[in-house]
Amino acid sequence: MKVITPQLRWTLFGLLCVAGIFNAMDRPVIAILKPDMSADFGWTDEDFGNLAFVTQMAAAFSFLFTGWLVDKLGVWRSMIAGVTTWSFAAMAHGWAVAAWQVVGARIGLGATEAVQTPLTIKTVATLFPPDKRSFAFGVGTAIAGIGTIGMPFFIPVLATEMGWRGALVFGGVAGFITLALWLWFARGIHFDDGAEDGQRDFSDDGAPYGPILKERRTWAIVVAKAISDSTWWLMGFWLADFYRKTFNLTTEQLAVPLAIAFLGSGAGALFAGWISTRLLESGWSVNRVRKTVMLVSALIVTPLPFVLQLNSFWPVAIMMGVVMAGHQGFSLSIFSTITDVVPRTKVGRVTAFGAFMGNIGGALIQPVTGAVLTAGLGFMPLFIFAASSYLLALAWLHMLLPNIQRN
Repeated sequence: MKVITPQLRWTLFGLLCVAGIFNAMDRPVIAILKPDMSADFGWTDEDFGNLAFVTQMAAAFSFLFTGWLVDKLGVWRSMIAGVTTWSFAAMAHGWAVAAWQVVGARIGLGATEAVQTPLTIKTVATLFPPDKRSFAFGVGTAIAGIGTIGMPFFIPVLATEMGWRGALVFGGVAGFITLALWLWFARGIHFDDGAEDGQRDFSDDGAPYGPILKERRTWAIVVAKAISDSTWWLMGFWLADFYRKTFNLTTEQLAVPLAIAFLGSGAGALFAGWISTRLLESGWSVNRVRKTVMLVSALIVTPLPFVLQLNSFWPVAIMMGVVMAGHQGFSLSIFSTITDVVPRTKVGRVTAFGAFMGNIGGALIQPVTGAVLTAGLGFMPLFIFAASSYLLALAWLHMLLPNIQRN
């Protein structure tokens, strides 16, 4: 049996994160190439909002199954199943020539992508010691951020050569290549992830964690996730459109502001993970670390509505990067809290249920956004909601989970 060295641990986790880049590649493709798709199908803002809604709902309801699947299959088999299915779903866009076929491919992609989140959290809980998990989440998010930063530069070039369908097919092929590399490095490893003991209801120190839907800790996490993730999905799908409407940017000109936003996202996650680990190692309690990072992250987002008062492009672009950093600091702390309070045998299920709730929040915000913009109300009502969402989420989590204690 192969020993998992620190170098191998980071290699396996890094390849999983790279696979996640191609998993999520469809989102910037659709956002950046929205004009091309509109030209093909004659879609309006409301149509795009509805397209995002059905994709999000497909992912959301799939999370009700994928968390159990990841806990049942374990890291090894879940990696194979997840990357294979979402890569095929991405490639299916290459044959979509009618609007209903695009919708079908999006639903398939949303459903299969739902493996990624519980798989990532379970992998971190399996491979990394408790005090290192926050930093691992930060590194993983930073890797995803680097990939996303490159998308606004890379996708228009790829689309020029292959079209928007070809860009999605490329993501599927790259997913299979990444999976092959992961399997090569993971050969001979036994992952102690609890998959062989799925009926155990106890965490590592013997504290009981019963059925997840009856657990106060579960509801503290998942409702906070739903509230905060609605802002993430709002920004992820509509930020490019905000720049188009506000500054009349072309598809090529979107590369820089979107890169700044996702650079902020990755930097925020990396810093939040690093500072969380340092504070834990210095003796801070888990409860103090998690909630302090969440509070600072929430406060970073609150000035968001004021960007609409700025007439200069660069301050707006930088502020959006700060907002994305705040989200990732908050999100990282929620995921870290899952590994703190949930036993490894149930990490996949609780993570997936949290992702389900987050996707429900993200799905609901999409048609609302489309309707608000179609009604001519602009982005102000949406940004006011986004600015307050993280403080609301933290208040909920603190009310239900006043003292986070590691199992």
